[in-house]
Amino acid sequence: MAPVTSLSHSVEQHLTSALSATLPEAAGADPLLRRSDRADFQANGILALAKKAKANPRELATQVVSHVVTGDLIGEIEVSGPGFLNVTITDGAITRNLAARYADADRLGVPHSAAPGTTVIDYAQPNVAKEMHVGHLRSAVIGDATVQILEFTGESVVRRHHIGDWGTQFGMLIQYLDEHPHELDHKDSQVSGEEAMSNLDRLYKAARRLFDADEEFKTRARRRVVDLQAGDPHTLATWQKFVDESKIYFFSVFEKLDMEIRDEDIVGESGYNDMLAETCRLLEESGVAVRSEGALCVFFDDVKGPDGNPVPLIVQKSDGGYGYAATDLSAIRDRVFNLKASTLLYVVDARQSLHFKMVFETARRAGWLNEDVKAHQLAFGTVLGKDGKPFKTREGETVKLVDLLDEAVERATTVVREKAVKVGLSEPEIVENGRYVGVGAVKYADLSTSAVRDYKFDLDQMVSLNGDTSVYLQYAYARIQSILRKAGEARPLAHPELELAPAERALGLHLDQFGETVHEVAAAYEPHKLAAYLYQLASHLTTFYDQCHVLSPDNSPEVVENRLFLVDLTARTLHLGMALLGIRTPDKL
Repeated sequence: MAPVTSLSHSVEQHLTSALSATLPEAAGADPLLRRSDRADFQANGILALAKKAKANPRELATQVVSHVVTGDLIGEIEVSGPGFLNVTITDGAITRNLAARYADADRLGVPHSAAPGTTVIDYAQPNVAKEMHVGHLRSAVIGDATVQILEFTGESVVRRHHIGDWGTQFGMLIQYLDEHPHELDHKDSQVSGEEAMSNLDRLYKAARRLFDADEEFKTRARRRVVDLQAGDPHTLATWQKFVDESKIYFFSVFEKLDMEIRDEDIVGESGYNDMLAETCRLLEESGVAVRSEGALCVFFDDVKGPDGNPVPLIVQKSDGGYGYAATDLSAIRDRVFNLKASTLLYVVDARQSLHFKMVFETARRAGWLNEDVKAHQLAFGTVLGKDGKPFKTREGETVKLVDLLDEAVERATTVVREKAVKVGLSEPEIVENGRYVGVGAVKYADLSTSAVRDYKFDLDQMVSLNGDTSVYLQYAYARIQSILRKAGEARPLAHPELELAPAERALGLHLDQFGETVHEVAAAYEPHKLAAYLYQLASHLTTFYDQCHVLSPDNSPEVVENRLFLVDLTARTLHLGMALLGIRTPDKL
């Protein structure tokens, strides 16, 4: 179906035409339309135009109003204050616009982007043979939501999971497994993620003990690093066992997070090995990188250490080894020239901002990034405990992501079970909804905070039915489904001829902003603004419930149908918006 033009955009077009008719030199000027508590919208752009034209702003505003056509869309328009325009929409226009959105079941009238491109997004980056911890949560959750939002707006998205699957630590693991070849053998064909991580953890600890205690083993382990980097087939085959075992674990964690991670999207550090030497050659030959004390470095005027000396980006070490920069720069080359990306998006901890600033600037100097191809770090802050300090266990260890998710689901299931009898949930439904509520609570707590900010991880608050939580939004959705089930033969149907109550108008105007909000969120990579929109939508719905009874016998059939239509569109918007954040909305809760 055709996209639906928002009410605000339609009003904007009317005002732009009126401005042009009043002041021809102002053709195309932005009327600066905003939502207002004095009317439906307020336009503030006339003040600046009047100053530029050396005109009286109130007189200019009055002339503009005389050129505005009222009727179907604009019900009232008046001059306020020094030259603001207060605009009130007709009830019929609100209902007709929402009816057009309602008719588009899949997209609710949200248009595709006018100029889509190809975005390669790098997120969810666990390390091979290591437990995923709470620090991996934000990259995965923010990245997944951003993928959903960008794809919905029409962007072509290529996922990349840059897992840590290379480095000197593998020499120790490979040598140990070579000497104990059955440590990763599976008695059964199916191994759970928990078992896979247990196998890896046991093997790592045993290898570490031997590495620290036995000098001969340490020497053999270091030789295996050389063999690995040289591409020795047997060493690579042993290394692959660690990667495969780790993937069993990774996929189990992402399944708990209700998140799709595809094997073909996993391209770790090892995936760029064959490009490293050429990357260094290109940088050195172009003069972007220079040799300094044997290392290949890139220097920056604005990056200096505490002693005032320049701090370079080291692409190749003096011993010939490659650092993270060489891998990241090679990944940029691959993503730009092979994947044809127009945007590179990195969902990475804010503490790595300086590294990526230097990497991106190096790529720009090399010509790999330019006006047509941009790179952006979607930096995120730290997950904190209730005490405001980095989230740790009581023993001071990093919290395992699996443990955190299991506890969230357990607490959410308790909340769901308390209401199960009232809403008629079976035991399987309690278990399923407990998972959706628990995982949704964790995701929403993360996504409702601006990515760059730290946030406190408080499960008690996350699974609360009150406040800005996913449970509150999920409950709002389930409550609407309950109303629709109780409606009997009455069906949702828009009635543009009806006058709307204040709470209906507020709800309708907010529903109409969904498409604009999604596009703003996509353009700025700010999922927290979509979460804020949905919370405000649920709040408008609560006010609507209090002031406008849907199924009251005192209502006419037309009022019942129109209110069912409003709440059903609200439910569809909540469902779609939450899905874009990666959160489920159960029908019963």
